[in-house]
Amino acid sequence: MYGPVQTGAERAPRLPAMISGSAIIAIVVQLVIVGLIFYVLWWALGKIGLPEPFNKICTVILVLLCALWLINLLLGLGGHPLMRWG
Repeated sequence: MYGPVQTGAERAPRLPAMISGSAIIAIVVQLVIVGLIFYVLWWALGKIGLPEPFNKICTVILVLLCALWLINLLLGLGGHPLMRWG
């Protein structure tokens, strides 16, 4: 009905995912640049002196954007990013 049950010896071996060295360097450079941009934006939010509810809202939006970008970057390593940029 469902076919024969495959044992461990009959299954195809899985190969580990490999990332090239140049891809790792590109990702690290991208992390540093975008991290620096988010840090400058975070610092600027503190220096602007917005009233408290607006400051908190802007901070939450910035954190959500940073988390979304990081999740997209990590999912892109597996080949399935949330958003494709271009």
